[in-house]
Amino acid sequence: MHELSICQALIEQVEQIAIEHSALCVTDIYLTIGPLSGVEPHLVEQAFPIAAAGTVAEKAKLTIDKSPVKVYCESCGTETIVAANRLLCGECGTWQTQLRGGDEMILQRVELESNKEE
Repeated sequence: MHELSICQALIEQVEQIAIEHSALCVTDIYLTIGPLSGVEPHLVEQAFPIAAAGTVAEKAKLTIDKSPVKVYCESCGTETIVAANRLLCGECGTWQTQLRGGDEMILQRVELESNKEE
């Protein structure tokens, strides 16, 4: 399960953000994961508590949004949302497309709790 190592890398990134902002803890983490990223969202959800244990993100809530697969058509010039297993243009049906989204995993937002006295 490589999702555990992905979560460990995510926690490292989140800890660095917390340090930069002098945060006491992380309350919420928001990710976007595409279906072609090679990352299974439900496995990330399972691995996250293990990776976060003992860190500033230990009690953080993880929210995962799924991004759609988007392709740009070189023939008709449109960008359409398509099925992950069918990268044909949604407008004209040609196979001459470029992937424009759906293969990413993005840390969208981190919410922190800081020391109120500072």
